[in-house]
Amino acid sequence: MDRLLIIGSGDVALRAMPWLRQRFRVYALVRRYETAAQWRAAGAVPIRGDLDDAASLRRLAGLAEVLLYCAPPPNEGRDDARLKRFLGVLVRAGAAPRRVVYVSTSGVYGDYGGARVSEERPLKPKSARGQRRVAAEARWRAFAIRQSCALRILRAPGIYAADRLSLARLERGDPVLRAEEDVMTNHIHADDLARACGLALFRGPRLRAFNVCDDSVLAMGDYYDAMADIFSLPRPPRLSRAECAAQLSPMTMSFMGESRRLENARIKRELRWQPRYADVRDGLRAARAELESKGS
Repeated sequence: MDRLLIIGSGDVALRAMPWLRQRFRVYALVRRYETAAQWRAAGAVPIRGDLDDAASLRRLAGLAEVLLYCAPPPNEGRDDARLKRFLGVLVRAGAAPRRVVYVSTSGVYGDYGGARVSEERPLKPKSARGQRRVAAEARWRAFAIRQSCALRILRAPGIYAADRLSLARLERGDPVLRAEEDVMTNHIHADDLARACGLALFRGPRLRAFNVCDDSVLAMGDYYDAMADIFSLPRPPRLSRAECAAQLSPMTMSFMGESRRLENARIKRELRWQPRYADVRDGLRAARAELESKGS
């Protein structure tokens, strides 16, 4: 049985564990003891370490033949210093994995004015957050080519699940853009992204990027209206861009500055992946049912 190492041991990777542990001996990089217990209970072998501490990463070299990398870049700079540090450890040890899946973000595309965006579109992020992801993807590609390992990049948009919803925003009454200024958004349920991670470990061309999103076509305001209706909350007020900027954080406004409609034909064709929640409204209804079952 091959060994799989998870870097970025968060929610999506944990959701993938029931599938992964049937096919791999799984190791997970963790920073804290309480996290280690959670991963041990899920069936993984926790390895203590920190991507911001190169010395703690040395034990990872040669540990696994397969790698699932879900860790985000730092919150500053134009590069992914954590990834650079991790890859440096592998290169110096001469211990490259055979297969890598890297979970990236659709933010690498930047703003396309609501147009359809396939994986062949140029990457032109405006935000530093998106630029760091582009730098990370470039690092992974260069590493995969030099080390002759397979690399599949999953570009995920807004990830949601029962415990990953913006209900507090609706409860506060935060505004969204009025329809004539609104942006197109894309979504993926965390369970569907977790399944895509597993399939990408086995399927697809050797060097390939995939948009991993559902089939919904929704403006941001319509998404929040749907969430409000499903959770019996007031719909958010619709304001102009200038009025929203006066009330919302720069981070939130940055998401309101990019509009695109992701295409997912490639991942369906090449990975033979189908989202369980093809319509985000179905995923939101399932999320409400899950929360209600936990509360009963």
